[in-house]
Amino acid sequence: MSSQPNNAIPKYLQESEVSQECKDLIATLPMEKGWLASHLHQYQGFWYFTRQLQGVLSCQKHFNNSLNSDILIVTTPKSGTTWLKALTFALLNRHKYPKMFENHPLLTKNPHFLVPFLELDLYNDKDLVPDLNSIPSPRLFSTHLPYVSLPKSVIDSNCKILYLCRNPKDTFISLWHFTNKLKLDGTSTNSLEDSFKKFCNGVSICGPFWEHVLGYWKESLDQPKKIMLMRYEEMKKNPSFVLKELARFVGCPFSKEEEDEGVIDDILKLCSFKILSNLEVNKKGKLSSGEEHRAFFRLGEVGDSNNYLTAEMIEQLDIITEKKLGHYGFRF
Repeated sequence: MSSQPNNAIPKYLQESEVSQECKDLIATLPMEKGWLASHLHQYQGFWYFTRQLQGVLSCQKHFNNSLNSDILIVTTPKSGTTWLKALTFALLNRHKYPKMFENHPLLTKNPHFLVPFLELDLYNDKDLVPDLNSIPSPRLFSTHLPYVSLPKSVIDSNCKILYLCRNPKDTFISLWHFTNKLKLDGTSTNSLEDSFKKFCNGVSICGPFWEHVLGYWKESLDQPKKIMLMRYEEMKKNPSFVLKELARFVGCPFSKEEEDEGVIDDILKLCSFKILSNLEVNKKGKLSSGEEHRAFFRLGEVGDSNNYLTAEMIEQLDIITEKKLGHYGFRF
């Protein structure tokens, strides 16, 4: 990878375009070999690739104007982020785009473009701090940050946090596929066995997975009006119920007339894996950071990990999950 010119390397793999502040910090942090980029750095107990860490620091430093009306989607990577972004965007804009299958932004723009990541999109340039004041309310953002690393203004405000998690077995397999798909041609893929060891040891993007979930689970119990915790498996099993709960939580519930007119069904259809994955924009486009849109649409099903993990691997993840989360009353 190092033999290629820097401008030929996608932004998500670049490690040189970071501030001196970030470089100085990295020199003091624990480091491991990355799944995708060369390195992962442990900051505030969680692992980030180099360019992501730049965004984390910038976001913490400069996102100091979180509004009470803001809505923040938070996920562990590969937990259904793309789907929840699409659903929430369609929910909040349903009156602006009533003819969903004619002129809706989701038909021509990727969900990650419509709902930007704080640390991966908005604050990822070491030389540029975005002005977010012109964005109409409610502002909709997303992040993979653990609760302990959220900007202080987010913690202090009454903004709504939508936290989505997914069982660690499917999360791991999805992450393994995703990172291998984004590797440069000519570079070796990560083996399932090596990646599994890293994941179990907590060394994954924004991992440890269990500590990430636990942080938001505890806060959702203490602040139920601020944080709504959702499970991917429940969304798949009963999407219409979860969407109605989500609508109520963010303060824009569906009216009886809307339900009778099929608005909920239309949103679910528009944001379905079948529709989104077959749109031209999601087959051929790229994010500004270089990831191909199609990399975000692989399968979207529950239980795919059973096709890859051995019985021993499944048992090991179940034991870790029960030890880390079961004691606190959380189960998938």
